[in-house]
Amino acid sequence: MSINTLCNRDFVAVGRDDTVFKAAALMRQNHIGDVLVVEKVQDAVLPVGIVTDRDVVIEIIAPGLDPHVITVGDIMLPAIFTIEENAGIFDAIRLMADKGIRRLPVVKKDGGLTGIITLDDLLLLLAKEFCSFAKLLTREQQNETEKRR
Repeated sequence: MSINTLCNRDFVAVGRDDTVFKAAALMRQNHIGDVLVVEKVQDAVLPVGIVTDRDVVIEIIAPGLDPHVITVGDIMLPAIFTIEENAGIFDAIRLMADKGIRRLPVVKKDGGLTGIITLDDLLLLLAKEFCSFAKLLTREQQNETEKRR
């Protein structure tokens, strides 16, 4: 299964120059823990960063800075990891584990943003698959019991 089939296309995005307050308000309004920071280049929307609720707390709230003045560009990490939409689920898991990240913007071959995949998305998928394995074991036992009567 490719990431394209699983990624969330209803992401929330802000520009580099938007305030941290705006990003936090969007997170609250949409009940999410991150916003993608994007930049428009010609016709493509490119991911250039991610700001999380944790970033807001650690970088702005804890030191007592003004979220109305600081921009998301000021607090986002300078490097962002992405994954191409045709990559497999295990490629995403491997990349997240190797880089120690919980969120991956999903991009087209040209780098244009199509969605986001998160650790939560992958855990839910894997949990469903493990439940299918459990059902298989139960069904196998039932089949054997019926055959052996």
